[in-house]
Amino acid sequence: MSRPETLISVIVPAYNYAHLLPRALDSVLAQLADDVELIVVNDGSTDQTSALLADYQGRYPAIRIIEQENGGAASARNHGIREANGRYALMLDADDELLPDALSCLRQMVAHHPEAGMLLGGYVSVYEDGRERQRMPTAVPAAPADQLIRQYLLEKRIAISHGCSMFRRDLLMQRPYPESLRNGEDIAVFAFLLISAPVALTTQPLVRIYKHSDSLRHSRTNGEAYVVEMVHHVFSSLPASCQPLKARYEAQRYLSLFRAALLAGEAEQARYFYKAAFKRAPVQALGWSYLRKALRLMMQA
Repeated sequence: MSRPETLISVIVPAYNYAHLLPRALDSVLAQLADDVELIVVNDGSTDQTSALLADYQGRYPAIRIIEQENGGAASARNHGIREANGRYALMLDADDELLPDALSCLRQMVAHHPEAGMLLGGYVSVYEDGRERQRMPTAVPAAPADQLIRQYLLEKRIAISHGCSMFRRDLLMQRPYPESLRNGEDIAVFAFLLISAPVALTTQPLVRIYKHSDSLRHSRTNGEAYVVEMVHHVFSSLPASCQPLKARYEAQRYLSLFRAALLAGEAEQARYFYKAAFKRAPVQALGWSYLRKALRLMMQA
């Protein structure tokens, strides 16, 4: 009897997480099936990740291990996607873990929504102090592309995260993760997926996502250059109807830098970032939560 077609490829990019990686791997292996494959991309780790993966592959020959030089999470995900066989890909971070029956739930969702390009589920946030909070997926309306992008990028009314989301692999091949970005690289991909095919939802929690205070998302290194590149990547794959939102999104990214500079006590940088946001999209910069802080800052000058 021939092996059934691979439906789901679980792809785990790993970089120096040998101490946490077993948790992620075991959570997938516990629900592995004939139509599921597990791919781990070792992104040039310098800790014990290679030895750990060799041990796992010796015990579980079905695991596919891909070794590459360090290129970042986007590069590792793209490599895994190219090598995968599944119709769908689920990206699981090396420090997170699938919940029991997550893959069974996703399999049923595909059966009921074969047209879906993205499947969203609930998840459990786990904080460093041990607190946990269950979060439900946000509704995705049947709406024109520009409305969906506005809700996702500007209004933050649509939330998408790895681990609790599964994507059609052919769409990921059309819009790879931008490898020049070392954080926030998923936003461009999520925006493209959102408008490319229907979205299916389940309220069942699919993954435990562990939150870390040292996340790269908090970094402001080369902040302005990052904003320009990020916005370019996000809008380069969006249709013409979405392009009028570009200036507002760029302003919003500058406002994020403004807020971070304020928190760091860097008044001059904060003023610069606010003015840059206002120049690009006054309507975005005049939101009261930002304007109030900016006025207080200007009076201190």
